Amino acid sequence: MKRRRLLQDGHETSEVGLGCMSFAGFYGPTTEAEAHDTLAGALDMGVDFLDTANVYGMGRSEEIIGSFIKGDATRFTIATKGGIWRDPDTGERGFNNSPEYLRAELEKSLRRLGVEHVALYYIHRRDPRIEIEAVMDTLLTFKAEGKIGGIGFSEISPASLRRAAAVGPVDAVQSEYSLWTRLPELGMLSACAELGVAFVPFSPVGRGIFATRAPDPETFAASDFRTGTPRFSAPNFSANMAYVTRFKAYAADLGTAPITLCMAWCLARGPHLLPIPGTRTRAHLAECAAASDFAMTPEIMAEIERILPVGWAHGDRYTEAQWKGPERYC
Repeated sequence: MKRRRLLQDGHETSEVGLGCMSFAGFYGPTTEAEAHDTLAGALDMGVDFLDTANVYGMGRSEEIIGSFIKGDATRFTIATKGGIWRDPDTGERGFNNSPEYLRAELEKSLRRLGVEHVALYYIHRRDPRIEIEAVMDTLLTFKAEGKIGGIGFSEISPASLRRAAAVGPVDAVQSEYSLWTRLPELGMLSACAELGVAFVPFSPVGRGIFATRAPDPETFAASDFRTGTPRFSAPNFSANMAYVTRFKAYAADLGTAPITLCMAWCLARGPHLLPIPGTRTRAHLAECAAASDFAMTPEIMAEIERILPVGWAHGDRYTEAQWKGPERYC
């Protein structure tokens, strides 16, 4: 497993990480034992960068990681997030970036993880009531106290990144980026490269669309994050699968798994990208991790672009409700 720089201080991690939202059942039921097996597999594969959040299962994802590492913060580089609140009874959510709220949530995350420090702490979503410069001041305080190693933001715009970076070092920006979600190419990838910020793509395998066995929206549980999303709803899903089928055939011609090929494409988009595919199983993670050894060429990149040209995806990536929070900049 090759390594890339994650933090401005030079801290490196595996270039393929592991998104841990799935541990909380966002894409179907799972168990702590299955999650622990995936984490053990990650270590076997050299994958040592974990991404979680306080709201994944109302802390469940963090608890599972904590029960696996048993207080040993050296086994993984752990990133978590704060800034979203959810009502466990109603499902209502909102955003709070106040110093008091972020501090309280960070302390809870540390307790669930069983550590005194996390390598990277993200603002999960911007709170429009608080200027990003003030949020940076809060995060820099946490960093000075030794509670966090680096500062990150999720789903912000390039303009917001530049404002934050004018206050202090921003280590990472996390946004959805894959062969069917390419908005970050319109300014964010270049801004991160210019400022020395790591770009961390989440859902780099399109929420499972590029898996060898395609997801079936008819089987999605009500709690599945993809239920009702435009890209997984008729007639968009059938149109999308027509493209994906051609991509999978090309992966087969190359003798590789489609997940491996789309991950290799992501890694090839820039040396500052560290994708964090989410999965519940060791087997799927192995297909993702294999991208680190894939021999990408300009010819393969060009053929992928021919099969899946920019803008090919039918339907939006989020429902209107899910769009609350991410900053739209184009």
